Amino acid sequence: MTARPDLAGVAQRNRGPAVPSRPSRAGAVASWADDRLGLAKLPRLMSLRKVFPDHWSFMLGEVALWSFVVLLITGVFLTLWFDPSMAEVAYQGSYDPLRGVDMSAAYASTLDISFDVRGGLLMRQMHHWAAHVFIAAMMIHLLRHALTGSFRKPREVNWVIGTMLLLFGTLNGFLGYSLPDDLLSGTGLRAFDGFLKATPVVGTYLSFLVFGGEFPGDQIIPRFYVFHVLLIPGLLLALVALHLILVVYHKHTQWPGPGRTEQNVVGAPFWPVYTAKAGGFFLVVFGLIALMGGLFSINSVWKFGPYDPSKVTAGSQPDWYMGWPDGLLRIIPPLETHAWGVTISWNVVIPILVAPPTLLLVVMLLPFIEARITGDKREHHLLQRPRDVPHRTALMAALVTFYGLAWMAGGNDIIAIKMHLSINQVTYALRVLIFVGPVLAFMITKRWCISLQRHDRDRLLHGRETGVIRRSPDGGYNEKHLPLSPERAYALSVAMRGELGEAQVETRAHADERS
Repeated sequence: MTARPDLAGVAQRNRGPAVPSRPSRAGAVASWADDRLGLAKLPRLMSLRKVFPDHWSFMLGEVALWSFVVLLITGVFLTLWFDPSMAEVAYQGSYDPLRGVDMSAAYASTLDISFDVRGGLLMRQMHHWAAHVFIAAMMIHLLRHALTGSFRKPREVNWVIGTMLLLFGTLNGFLGYSLPDDLLSGTGLRAFDGFLKATPVVGTYLSFLVFGGEFPGDQIIPRFYVFHVLLIPGLLLALVALHLILVVYHKHTQWPGPGRTEQNVVGAPFWPVYTAKAGGFFLVVFGLIALMGGLFSINSVWKFGPYDPSKVTAGSQPDWYMGWPDGLLRIIPPLETHAWGVTISWNVVIPILVAPPTLLLVVMLLPFIEARITGDKREHHLLQRPRDVPHRTALMAALVTFYGLAWMAGGNDIIAIKMHLSINQVTYALRVLIFVGPVLAFMITKRWCISLQRHDRDRLLHGRETGVIRRSPDGGYNEKHLPLSPERAYALSVAMRGELGEAQVETRAHADERS
């Protein structure tokens, strides 16, 4: 026989109300990650009927994706012909001005690709243009997400992934244009060596570790080649795949409109509509990059000659996405500290070793900073117009202004020459503008956004102007207004419902329609 349980004891123990136990720290972290990464629901994501909304601004991410595909295709071609060696050879190719000149095997193979491999120059230039388009599209894509608030919960992790894609894409671009070992890229490597050596305490050790000895050594091109074609592309592929998986899991954001809520998506299915559009858009991006590669010369390395540590290319400029740290380096005053036998060059540390990581960290943490300031912990799937969030839009305008002025400073010598100005005047002006410009941009953008909100409120409450003047029986004059379309009125009212209230908006709109 089985023992009978003590029912009185059980009832006594269960007399109190049930209190949910607090989840463990590991459980809380797992729940937070599952809310944003959707690992538990991953098997249900792969549906050909997944709905994607349609808007022109969404194509920016596709431009970045397809240009990355072009980079992979052209990069595979170039890998077959490029020799990543710094061994000294005498060039015997078809480019007469350099025939017989001693150079590295890397530079000689770059010349061979450009002049002796069928289609090689086209592939080189397509690869370089695709890199520019890839980085530019990622920058504008991130800016679009920041201005429309699509980085809010649950997309914070995807925003961080996007910033990491921009970081690795920029780094791989620097490695890529350093590989030909021409005079221009060698000048960039010399600057890179100086940046490493400016690192306090460990600078010399870092330089020797990276270059395999004293600059320039004979190891840097092979090492950069491994990172450029294997390690960083592998990271980029993994991050792109994770980025797309999270886009599918969280469903695509959409602009407010009739029938669009935080719980649904209005658009076309993945198959066959979105697939056909995406395939056609890939052909457009590929065709435009091929057209640029065939018509517009870029990185003509044969004009610069092989790298010689005793020479510097006059007017040398890095690729545009590396120009803003170079600009900060050019305008910062000469600041140094000498202590305990160590010299700290603040004029290198601040613009190169401090400013870029700080700006990247600020951009990466934007979703978490905004959530902390606003206290908004809700999920958001509807986008916001930039004017409806003045402070965020003004902050982005300030960051873009800072970036633009620093980028402009990277060409202070070219600006001085072309505009017949003193380079000192240009430098002093940029030193002031780099601090004043972002503040002015913040204030002007904020006031501009508020003015646009007031204009939209007036249009919503009174309708659109027709230019028709009517005279009332008592002799007064007023302009006839027509109501907005339902779609336009809905879009304008989304941001104002919390301020005016839906009943007041509808009452005022009907009153204007009757008049």
